[in-house]
Amino acid sequence: MSLVYTLFSLCRTRFARFIHSKIICRRLVILLVSSLFVLPVRAQTILPKISIGVDQASGPEDLTVAIQIVLMLTILSLAPAIVVMMTSFTRIIIVLHFLRQAMATQSVPPNQVVAGLALFLTFFIMSPTIDHIYNEAWKPLKAEEISMLESLDRASSSLKTFMLAQTREKDLALFVNMADLEKPQTAQDLPLKVVIPGFIISELRIGFQIGFLLYLPFLIIDMVVASVLMSMGMLMLPPVMVSLPFKLLLFVLVDGWYLMIQSVVQSFVGIP
Repeated sequence: MSLVYTLFSLCRTRFARFIHSKIICRRLVILLVSSLFVLPVRAQTILPKISIGVDQASGPEDLTVAIQIVLMLTILSLAPAIVVMMTSFTRIIIVLHFLRQAMATQSVPPNQVVAGLALFLTFFIMSPTIDHIYNEAWKPLKAEEISMLESLDRASSSLKTFMLAQTREKDLALFVNMADLEKPQTAQDLPLKVVIPGFIISELRIGFQIGFLLYLPFLIIDMVVASVLMSMGMLMLPPVMVSLPFKLLLFVLVDGWYLMIQSVVQSFVGIP
């Protein structure tokens, strides 16, 4: 009997706890649902009504400011593409990648160092263009001497001047023909939709040409090492393991980083 009574009391305790927890959960659900309906009503009575949009503009000036903000946000979102495709970054990163592959150092220097070096060299090469954009486009806009559209036109004109100096006429003519445009009087009259892809193609071509020239001395070292190992009968030894120290020694002795950076920077037209 004592055992039965103990089991009965235990079951009753568990059932009571279960009912109590159900009541608590029910109260919590009621509290959450009521808060969903009550809080917005109180917020509307306490906080003032604020509406932001173009339809709330009180005049042309407010509408112009809203459009300027949209344009600035668009430019900021396109900033990575502008840095990569409309500057010297593409050629530099391709040359550095070819150099690392030619030396057979798979991750030395690491990707972060390669990208950082290419980025700072891009800032160095583009500094005359950046200074021109700052003086001719940003300063007058800040002083409210010109409008936002005129400032963007001046900035794009400066970038276009840099890109046209590096682009072949053949690449420009390709996109002019594909776009079915009339032959312009000067290259400066070409739209950006023609100049940008032509500039990218020219940068890829020059980057691959420099990469090929970088490959040649290291390829000769690989061939010499491979032929020596084959003549010695050491066929199981990978030639890359033996040629890598000789590549590093050659690159250090000729001061390779100095020569390569100097050549890449001077390959851009207008850079001293």
